[in-house]
Parts: sequence; C-alpha cells; structure tokens
Amino acid sequence: MATISQPPAQGSSPASSRRRVTQPAGPAKTAYQPQRATSFAIIEQAQKGVPTQQVDQLAELLGISLKEMAIVLQVAERTLHRFRSEGQLDQQTSERLLLLENLTAHGLLVFDGRAEALADWLRYPLRELKGQAPLQWLNTISGFSLVDDVLTRIEYGVYS
Repeated sequence: MATISQPPAQGSSPASSRRRVTQPAGPAKTAYQPQRATSFAIIEQAQKGVPTQQVDQLAELLGISLKEMAIVLQVAERTLHRFRSEGQLDQQTSERLLLLENLTAHGLLVFDGRAEALADWLRYPLRELKGQAPLQWLNTISGFSLVDDVLTRIEYGVYS
C-alpha cells in the first residue's frame, strides 16, 4: 500500500520542511476558499459529482502531490487522470474530496486562514494521532473524523 510522504526530520519544525510556492506575476486570481458544508450538503454534492478542478485546487492549497491526493481519495492515480478527462468525479471520490474540503475549511479557521501553516501541520507527527501526521490518517473516513477532532481541540485550546 502506498503511503503519504514522511514527516519532517527529528528536531525540525514543520515549516522548515516545506518550500513556499509563489504565484507568477500577472492578474490576481480569486483564491480558492473551501467552505464547510453540512452532511446533507456533502451527500447532495457527492451524488451530483464534483468537478475535477477542485482536486487540483485543494491539492495546490495543501501542498499535496497528485499521488498523495490519490491515496486520500482512495483511487489510483490513473483513475484521477481519467476523471480529469471526464471533468467530474464519481460519487465516492466526490464524497472523500468534500470531506477533505470540509476538513481544510476547518483547518483554515483554526490556523487563521494560513494555508501554509495548515499544510505543515498536516505533515507533522502528533502525539494525539499515535505519533503519525494527520495526512497519514486521511485514507479512511474515520481518519477524517479523528483529524477533525484534533482540529477542534486546537480550536478550543484543549490538549491531551
């Protein structure tokens, strides 16, 4: 089974293991801002299918490679490429992407809109997650819930 890339080396901060992606000069684009949705809204959107461009937008925002995104979405990379040509994700993949989008929106709230801080946090091993990085838990629906619970604890200042 494929795994998500390794966390930063011992003694380094999450920020030191990431590089900053800069935008080329030119007209300012509207920044992609994931929004939290209710369970009903996620189900309805998943049943309709999500446009594949949301995969790329979310991956870019979180600094996640296509390979890592495929692991989170529980599909093969080739399947992601096929979805791109079709322009839309299937229902199950849409649901996982929408869960990731919800988690991202929550993370951006917790990290004051700082996407880079959230991206670093997703790769940083946490005691609350048995010493693994949050990103490593996102290959299951229960993992999404665990990671969201940790974000809620951070949001409310509750640490174990």
